[in-house]
Amino acid sequence: MRLIVAEKPSVARDIAGILGKSRKGKGSLAGDGWTVTWALGHLAELAPPDAYGDEYKKWRLESLPILPEKFKVRVNYKTRDQFAVVKNLMRDPSVTEVVNACDAGREGELIFAYLYGLSGCKKPVRRLWISSLTQEAIRDGFNSLRDGRAMKPLEDAARSRGEADWIVGMNATRAYSVRFGRPGNVLSVGRVQTPTLRLLVDREREIEDFKPEKFWTVYARFARDDEGETVTYDGVWFKNKQNRLKEQEAAKKIAEKVCGGTGTVKKAEKKTASEKPPLLYDLTELQRNANARYGFTAERTLRAAQALYEERKLITYPRTSSRYLSKDMITTLNKRVEAAGALPELATFAERLLALDKLPISKRIVDDSKVTDHHAIIPTNKKSTRELSPDEAKVYDLVARRFLAVFFPDARFENTTVVTEVREETFLSKGRVVLEAGWRALYPDGVGGRKEKEPPVLPPIQVGQEWDVAKVAVKEGETKPPPRYSESALLGAMETAGKLVEDEELRQQMKDSGLGTPATRAATIERLIKVGYVEREKKALVPTQKGRSLIGLLGDSSLSSPELTARWEERLAKMEKGAAGRDEFMADIGRFTTTLVEEVRGLEGEKLAAPERISREPIGACPKCGAPVVETKKAYGCSAWKSSGCDFAIWKQVSGKRLSAAQAKQLLTQRRTPQLKGFKSKAGKPYAAALKLDDENKVKLEFAER
Repeated sequence: MRLIVAEKPSVARDIAGILGKSRKGKGSLAGDGWTVTWALGHLAELAPPDAYGDEYKKWRLESLPILPEKFKVRVNYKTRDQFAVVKNLMRDPSVTEVVNACDAGREGELIFAYLYGLSGCKKPVRRLWISSLTQEAIRDGFNSLRDGRAMKPLEDAARSRGEADWIVGMNATRAYSVRFGRPGNVLSVGRVQTPTLRLLVDREREIEDFKPEKFWTVYARFARDDEGETVTYDGVWFKNKQNRLKEQEAAKKIAEKVCGGTGTVKKAEKKTASEKPPLLYDLTELQRNANARYGFTAERTLRAAQALYEERKLITYPRTSSRYLSKDMITTLNKRVEAAGALPELATFAERLLALDKLPISKRIVDDSKVTDHHAIIPTNKKSTRELSPDEAKVYDLVARRFLAVFFPDARFENTTVVTEVREETFLSKGRVVLEAGWRALYPDGVGGRKEKEPPVLPPIQVGQEWDVAKVAVKEGETKPPPRYSESALLGAMETAGKLVEDEELRQQMKDSGLGTPATRAATIERLIKVGYVEREKKALVPTQKGRSLIGLLGDSSLSSPELTARWEERLAKMEKGAAGRDEFMADIGRFTTTLVEEVRGLEGEKLAAPERISREPIGACPKCGAPVVETKKAYGCSAWKSSGCDFAIWKQVSGKRLSAAQAKQLLTQRRTPQLKGFKSKAGKPYAAALKLDDENKVKLEFAER
């Protein structure tokens, strides 16, 4: 009998439905010559430190580092009943072969490996490796099962990743918590989460250290009579490729000099430019796009994508790092175009592609050398007939739209550059005309969901023409600090280990040397928030004082180095391909951890403050309804908001300043505070202001001199 082990019950039911009639058993489905059972995520996990000896039950520096020679795996207590089912089936004498049908990736391989090992099973293993859960894909997968022994490199990488995270996380967390933590204040430290936090803290420091500088630009409007109609275009002053002036007086002099003058066109160039379609989605790019367009968190996007893959069968395996397809998929593409075109708003685009003799396929779409375990995320050949949840509908639209877009021609533009000279001063004008929308026709509101600002269309301009200076203006500006990381930007930074890389194809080349993997980055961000190192403020991710203190404590430690973690990820990616050894990698992790613990022993410094405790004592009465105002995580708000819907709140963060309970209480009792320092403008400039409650009981700022 063949035993098939799926990762989830829903997948097990899909497989059983393909194999034939089945009868339901305890934790399994059985048919003619086969049984399907399932895990429930991780039925087994690495054992905690105290499993290796009583000396590890207490957190002490003297007992570190903990470096198990052989890792112990234990059954997850919450799912022990299902583990017993899987174990008994694996040991059943009638079972002659086991099929690993867990998710086709590093994590799925690990889930099965733990089950297989804990069950003491020695039976031959075959691997079901599929990228979608349609009936055709499952059937084809069973017709081409892989030898389980061929998956050993992937298993090695999966085990190494888990054990490396355990060694670094357990030892570093215990070492720093014992040395610098206070009772009840665990300093969570991790192989991927800590360098990710470092990116956020470094950016926050850049913003705080930024000193805005004023600059001035000079604009001119040029006018000319054309058959009784006045036509105009605008230009900005420049010299030596610079258009900003540091002195206001210099800008005014230029404006006065050219005012009322006549400009002569010295250059009028037209160049045709093209823009290629974006690459297909991997998980990181899908999460970034969903965050930019809809404000989705990475976890929310993954949840919707996983549902579209497992339950709806509408997209392929989402936890992929590739943005290309393999040659063997070419014959399936037309059916997938039809399925994507089932969305009414995409129907005309799909029809245009299906009317072609064949789809235009380039190396930007199909490239076997850039597909490893899984190809890019694309629609399956199943058409959407059931009503999707709002999140699922948005994510499916992203995937289907991008899939169609890659087959459309380049967007083509005519870019115009004009240089006009007025009394020896030069002005630059740029314009653009869309010659062919191409793939951009699928994105009328811009790829990121916001209409991209495009250069204006210029009137006909020729070299040697003279244009009157109709208007001159001097505008004051101020340099701005780098923006805080949005989730989209942080995912991009994790993908390239903090290096600024905009080019899509270059980013793809770096995918094996980022922080974490596409499948784990969302969980890393959520973990940073859960342990109190990071907070979401609207669309921005902001490190808390606790997070900043930890990074300050680590200093230049390689534990917080994005480059080191990226090199580890690169070695794990090579291990998956059989190009790097597991023993050498784990030995290096052990040596690194031993050195780290020794460094912590030698560090000096005060213990970090415990996390801020939230008082439940009322600080005053709500000015709207009279109910008590109490402190919450992000505000001092009306306690009756659930029962009465009262929306009164004094937010703790106001223009970059954090308000204390005493200041909020003063605002409630006196309806205003004295002048407070520490507020910051959008440009990062500090200023003082008072807070007051207006007639509608809303918190307002009263500015002092900046």
